[in-house]
Amino acid sequence: MTSTMPDIARGHIATLMDTLAALRGQSGRIERWGRLLAERLGSGSRLLAAGAGESAADAEHLTAELIALDRGDRNPLSAIALRTTGPDLAGFGYSEKDGEDALARQVTAHARARDVVVLLSPSGRDHTLVLAARAAHRSGATTLAFTGHCPNQLANAVEDAVCLPGTTASVQESMLAAVNLLYEAVELAAPAFEGMPVSRAVE
Repeated sequence: MTSTMPDIARGHIATLMDTLAALRGQSGRIERWGRLLAERLGSGSRLLAAGAGESAADAEHLTAELIALDRGDRNPLSAIALRTTGPDLAGFGYSEKDGEDALARQVTAHARARDVVVLLSPSGRDHTLVLAARAAHRSGATTLAFTGHCPNQLANAVEDAVCLPGTTASVQESMLAAVNLLYEAVELAAPAFEGMPVSRAVE
């Protein structure tokens, strides 16, 4: 029997709802991450974020939200989205095909102890992100990941992970919600750390 668009839509939405239900079950972990980020970034450390494929946009969304965290009299928080493509890397041999270490090199350049590196990959099999996680460990940074069904390579390479079951599409779509939840968790925790210095010490 040939599937119709309503059948496909019902199946997709049902899977997405299952993935979102799993995300809701991870709310306690995301709340802890929010407190960690509020404390670290509020005391002068920074967030580095990167995603595989379409998740790169989610990483940029997270960093933009944290920089814009200026409700009331709060200062913006230091957050940098890392990329494997773009004019800043053009001409230097770094592409998604040839530059598997592009993110790792950026992490090595920017990450310091007490920074936090957040990596996003629906499959958890992106070797570029695994290398970035290893570079973060060498730098003394804390590593977190949003990823798909576990165990997977990325989840095994970081200190803590939110693992979401489902199809690649449902996990990808749920990651934007996960990023928004993390931002909200940071915002909720931020008042507890107000008054802490936000300038980054010269190293």
